[in-house]
Amino acid sequence: MKQFIPFLLLISLFSCQDNTTNNKTLTLQQYFAPKDSGVQMGGVKMIPVQTPVGNFKVWTKDIGNNPRIKVLLLHGGPALTHEYMECFESFFPKEGFEMIEYDQLGSYYSDQPKDSSLWTTERFVDEVEQVRKALGLNKNNFYLLGNSWGGLLAMEYALKYQENLKGLIICNMMASIPDYEKYNGVLRAQMRKSLVDSLQAFESKGLYKDPTYQQLVLNEYYNQHFCRLPNWPDAVNRSFAHVNNEIYVMMQGPSEFKTGGRLITWDRKADLKNIKVPTLTVGARFDTMDPDHMKWMSTQVKQGRYLYCPEGSHLAMWDDQKHFYPGIIQFINDVDNGSFKPGS
Repeated sequence: MKQFIPFLLLISLFSCQDNTTNNKTLTLQQYFAPKDSGVQMGGVKMIPVQTPVGNFKVWTKDIGNNPRIKVLLLHGGPALTHEYMECFESFFPKEGFEMIEYDQLGSYYSDQPKDSSLWTTERFVDEVEQVRKALGLNKNNFYLLGNSWGGLLAMEYALKYQENLKGLIICNMMASIPDYEKYNGVLRAQMRKSLVDSLQAFESKGLYKDPTYQQLVLNEYYNQHFCRLPNWPDAVNRSFAHVNNEIYVMMQGPSEFKTGGRLITWDRKADLKNIKVPTLTVGARFDTMDPDHMKWMSTQVKQGRYLYCPEGSHLAMWDDQKHFYPGIIQFINDVDNGSFKPGS
């Protein structure tokens, strides 16, 4: 024990590479130093956000201290929760990356106002900017990582506020909902005809909430293309249990097979060229999103790199961790130490 304590206090999580902190290291003691005065809150902070219809609060949890690498996680849905992204806690802290989990407005741990005018991409972008300011994130340390809808939101944020970003990570999200809908048709065509006929019978009657229909979608689609683990992690199940269906349907539509909400015409393919910050796009072989499209996206931004997860699905963060996390960690480290090269 006498040998272990000094080692624990002196262990370096990573070496600083920039000019201002060259040859310095961050210890575990520094990484886990408390941020709150008075009662310790475990990193949880309810951040006030202003909207056109009033002021509300959103839930965040900040893990660790790193003045150069702060990663804000944007969950999918819309209106799922941060919970399914808790797996990042097993990877980022040991790399010395500060990470912030965050429930967007309307999601389970944040305020859930009922005014439907709030559920627009533009307002969510403004919300992310308010969260950024409240957390003290800036162009010298701010990495934005979004999955699915969170990836869409990350693209939109970068197109408006990229001067605040150090790096952008778009996971499992295409740059066009119409193109996504077409790819959905490709995946559906690969299913057996009897299953497609059964799905269409329910959909023609609008029975998207029918238990039999939902079970078919879960067994035949989600288990193949959303998360391929034989038993879904508790964090994923909790996130699904806490989804705000009112917002999800309003923005996405009634089903993965039936896009029809406010996002139905969203398309930013032509605008990707305007994203100039270092950007990583992540695709997976079994994803609900077309991995070739996401590879193409990496060639359209000014400084893009592509990460392919050959064993992963839409939640490659869970079912292909051996490819997903090393690729993302490498990207962040390369940007941080100045060695990032597009396409490499």
